[in-house]
Amino acid sequence: MTPLKNDIFIKALLKQPISRTPVWMMRQAGRYLPEYRQVREQAGSFMNLCTNPELACEVTLQPLRRFAFDAAILFSDILTIPDAMGLGLHFTEGEGPKFSNPVSTVADVHKLPIPDPTAELRYVIDAVALIRKNLQGDVPLIGFSGSPWTLATYMVEGGGSKSFQKVKSLMYEQPSVMHLMLDKLAQSVAAYLNAQIAAGAQAIMLFDTWGGMLSSEDYLEFSLRYAKQVRALLKTEVDGQTIPTILFTKGGGLWLEAMSDAGYDALGLDWQTDIQQARIRVGDKVALQGNMDPVALYAKPEIVQEKVKTVLAKYGAGSGHVFNLGHGILPDINPDHVKAMVDAVHNFSPAYHQ
Repeated sequence: MTPLKNDIFIKALLKQPISRTPVWMMRQAGRYLPEYRQVREQAGSFMNLCTNPELACEVTLQPLRRFAFDAAILFSDILTIPDAMGLGLHFTEGEGPKFSNPVSTVADVHKLPIPDPTAELRYVIDAVALIRKNLQGDVPLIGFSGSPWTLATYMVEGGGSKSFQKVKSLMYEQPSVMHLMLDKLAQSVAAYLNAQIAAGAQAIMLFDTWGGMLSSEDYLEFSLRYAKQVRALLKTEVDGQTIPTILFTKGGGLWLEAMSDAGYDALGLDWQTDIQQARIRVGDKVALQGNMDPVALYAKPEIVQEKVKTVLAKYGAGSGHVFNLGHGILPDINPDHVKAMVDAVHNFSPAYHQ
């Protein structure tokens, strides 16, 4: 395939010397862009958009036409694996994802299959290959999945939740059943990510959106344990190139030391974690990604610029930092404010790499 013209994102994740800090943004392909909304309307539904490789490719590339991002991220959803397991994913306007067939009994857990990503998830793998081809080596492509724990929360709750009562009840009352489910999910996630790598993904990110809802002991046993299992199963050497891996646990600032031992090359930080302290705590073990407050993008461009300068200064000199938000961009952000953020990273980060 075409060699990378811009590889500073890959090099930063591997803590290699670079000339400036790379920048990309979680949910960078999405509703804040009018051109995305046009394609979404053309698709007719969010699931139609996700399952059409040509449209998924188009919306993946859209933000790169506007902004000088240093990476593209596959446009998809974290819940594709549970859908491929037969749970019936659909999206209700204003309510988010729902499952028609949530996991509610021990028998349901035993029946869960481990999907073949080249069959049931072929549309994602085809999208990865098409995006990689269309990028023409301009920037690397990030593949991703939800973490086993995060997928389990949606599968048992039947959708989003505030209390996580159902999934936590299963975890506390029948831990062996929970472990069986998480083991199946870890195998499924690893197979899915390996298929993305084989199709052309040049970095991998695991989104543990709901790990931060657990107590410390439960996080280590039911979330991080299976993130480690996924990492151990990943094939991250392709044609002599290393495929870097990122683990992002929203609300995971309490467990950075344990997370840094999980085998990933980088940790994503939410906006509530102090990046200066995080760097001290993890030492040279991993790179760090983040972590400007997404709400800061509502502010005037000059304030956005100051927020960027603060994050850069807190991380300090040297490689090992990928600039990002501390969570996904919100849908009604002004795209001009995103440009202000990206430009500020380009303008002010070279001083930290001399």
